[in-house]
Amino acid sequence: MGTTVGIVGLGLIGGSLGLDLRSQGYRVIGVSRKRQTCQTAVLRKVADEASIHLSQLATAEVIFICTPIRAIAPTIAALLPHLSPEAIVTDVGSVKTPIVEAIMPWCPNFLGGHPMAGTESQGIDAAQRNLFVNTPYVLTPVESTSTRAIAQLEEIIGAIGARLYFCSPQQHDRAVAWISHLPLLASAGLIESCLGEEEEEVLQLAQQFAGSGFRDTSRVGGGNPELGVEIARSNREEILRSLSRYRQNLDGLITAIEQEDWQKLAAILQHTESERKKFVARSC
Repeated sequence: MGTTVGIVGLGLIGGSLGLDLRSQGYRVIGVSRKRQTCQTAVLRKVADEASIHLSQLATAEVIFICTPIRAIAPTIAALLPHLSPEAIVTDVGSVKTPIVEAIMPWCPNFLGGHPMAGTESQGIDAAQRNLFVNTPYVLTPVESTSTRAIAQLEEIIGAIGARLYFCSPQQHDRAVAWISHLPLLASAGLIESCLGEEEEEVLQLAQQFAGSGFRDTSRVGGGNPELGVEIARSNREEILRSLSRYRQNLDGLITAIEQEDWQKLAAILQHTESERKKFVARSC
């Protein structure tokens, strides 16, 4: 294919992107803050070459910014002087509106993106092939986004086997608040609630008894705390909206049980049983 792709941030997402793109014939140049990560990236064939210097990306035609959310805009600002005016820049942040609004005025070739794939592990050593196969990859163009940027990223996302979706940055943030950010915080709340058990022996029994149900519902709440805070800060309005609705539904469950309204409780559980497949059918 001949396209040279730059990746800034060689963790799980950036590293996995590199592995897949190189396997599809793209030339990959990686950038990381750590020399050791750069060396590992080349050894693991994540990148053809890797450096701690953004200037190494001067020949890149498409650049993926795979840094933490707070670092995306400053990284692009530092990167732009080294790039061709034709270079396309995208990111992989899980919040889009503040990023797109901050960057588009001074980086017209930017197109917000969010690959919705991952694992519990982080870092270059967690990078794996085919991480994105059959997973959603969202692009959030705005009115001023160039059609060339959209076409180029559409081709790359197709090459890694992801399912491509388009929506506005605002629609993305509202939808992701429901199915990613709310579960993260609800999961954290579950763990905190369990830890509130006052009888130590009962708490220890609960920890010993915990199986797949608790493991599945608590997984995202036991993830990276720094990432959770960044997400809450960046998507505050939509997260508060989803948490408020969640609290209303918890109150409804409490009321049904307090009033021994088993018919109402059954109706709620029957409804959730039938509707869940609309959210998870593609991932099962």
